[in-house]
This record gives sequence, structure tokens and C-alpha cells, in this order.
Amino acid sequence: MDDQACPRCKTTKYRNPSLKLMVNVCGHALCESCVELLFLKGSGSCPDCNVPLRRSNFRVQLFEDSMVEKEIDIRKRILKDFNKKEEDFATIREYNDYLEDIESIIFNLVNNIDIINTNKKIDQYKKDNKELIMKNKAKIGREELELEEILEIEKQMEDSRRTEVLRIDQEAKKQKIREKEALIDELMFADGDAKDILNTFSQSLANKQEEIVSVPVPKVTHFSSGVKFTRGSGQQPLPIIEEGPLYKYEPLEIPDRCGPATPSIQEIISNGYLQHVRAENETEKAGGYKSTLPCLRALQDALAGLYHTS
Repeated sequence: MDDQACPRCKTTKYRNPSLKLMVNVCGHALCESCVELLFLKGSGSCPDCNVPLRRSNFRVQLFEDSMVEKEIDIRKRILKDFNKKEEDFATIREYNDYLEDIESIIFNLVNNIDIINTNKKIDQYKKDNKELIMKNKAKIGREELELEEILEIEKQMEDSRRTEVLRIDQEAKKQKIREKEALIDELMFADGDAKDILNTFSQSLANKQEEIVSVPVPKVTHFSSGVKFTRGSGQQPLPIIEEGPLYKYEPLEIPDRCGPATPSIQEIISNGYLQHVRAENETEKAGGYKSTLPCLRALQDALAGLYHTS
């Protein structure tokens, strides 16, 4: 940033540490003194490109490259009108093409490429989508207003929390001062031994600290959607579960169903039971599901309780 210099008066940041470079919609930088001199009447033209400019539109340059400032200004202006959302398009391909058109328009305006046709394209878009642009602007305005309200609530809550913490600290300091004064009075006017007085005083302080129950203030966070998330509020601590013996797999014992024996998995596969059963897909197979399981369950339910003679 020390290499920055005004292109008109050649003043550098090194010679004038308080130098402020300012930019306008054209993207060419001027120092604050040159802006005041050239735009004394409120309007004028850029010394580099002769573009008509207004004094009120100049702002402090934040980035070292003035072209970045120009692109930011153009991008903000274009996105105010090109404010369609993904839900406004039938397919994601159309939405991606729309975003590419926006970037092409911004690139042309930043680099002064085909300015006339680009401005015609912007004007035609405004005419064709006038109602949708106004609708989306109103929606964005409501969302920004809601976000500002949420940020204001968060700020108020943070201020109140800081005030409460400060009050508790001040009260603790005052309590320590009172305890010291009480101890000094006790040592000055009591007839007992100083060691016994100190031990008694220390024991009473320890008892008071045990009686004080610290209740943590829940920290409430507002998400951008306005939903409050309170951590640790109104929740009981989870019970401590003692460790027991490790799990050991034992095969399932199927009791006598008083019916014919169901075929095994291998018999189900080889004897054609799966001809009218839907095969598992890749997702089900990844979860451990196989078509033989419902077939076996259906056969077990069908054969359970049937009277038969061997």
C-alpha cells in the first residue's frame, strides 16, 4: 500500500501517510484533494477516460487494484436487476446459463468490451422481466430487513450479557472488600488468637462458596432463518451407564412352529422361490438387505401352524 500514488498529482502514500485514494464508477483512482478540486461544483469528468462523474459517487478505495473496485461497483449495480433465483427456472441448466450471461455482462462492462450492445441487452432484460425484478427486489428487501432485526436482537442480547457479567464482577469485588474489612475488624477487636480467627474466617468463606449454586446463562443463537437455538437449556444430564460385559453373538433359535420346516437360504435360491420376488438394488445391497430375507419371512409366516403329518 506504500506504493500507492495519485495518478494526477503524483502524491504517494510514503510522502503523505494520510493519503486517501477514492474511486468512482469508472474505476480510476484520485486522491481526496484532487476530487475536491476537480469536482468542486458537484460533477465533472474523469481525467483518464472523460466519463461524466458525480462527487457524491466517489468512495474510499478499499483494494489496491482500482479495477477490483470498478468490478464490485458494476457487479452490485447489475445484480440489483439480474436478481432471479434458481426456483425461477425450469431446469438447473437454464439457471447456469443465466449466471454465465451475468458474468459475461459484468466482464464486458469492466473491460469496456462491446459496451453499446451490452447496455442494449441489459435494457431489453429489464423490459422483459420488469414485474419479476420488482417482485424479487421486494422479497430481498424483506429478507434484509429480517436479517437486520435478527442482528439487532443479537446485539442487544450480547450487550445485556456483557452488562450482567460486569455487574457480577463488580459485586464479587465489593464482596471481597467487605470480607477483608470484616476480617480486619475481627482481628482488631476480638480477644482470641489470630490463627484461630483466620482459620474460622477461611472455613466460613469455604462454606459460603459451597452454598452458592452457579447457574449458567444459556447462550441463545439466532440463525439466519430466525430460529433460536439454545444450548443446554432445560435439558437434564444424561445418566451414567456403567460398562457391562461385551456383546457376544448367539445364533437365533427358532422354536418349533408345529408346521412344515421352511427351506433354507440355499434351497430358496436353488429351487426358484425368488422368481416373483423383486431383486435388491445397489442401495439396499449396501445396507445389507437381500431379496432372500423377505422371501424367507413370507415362507415362515405361510407355513407356521399348519397341521401336517410326517
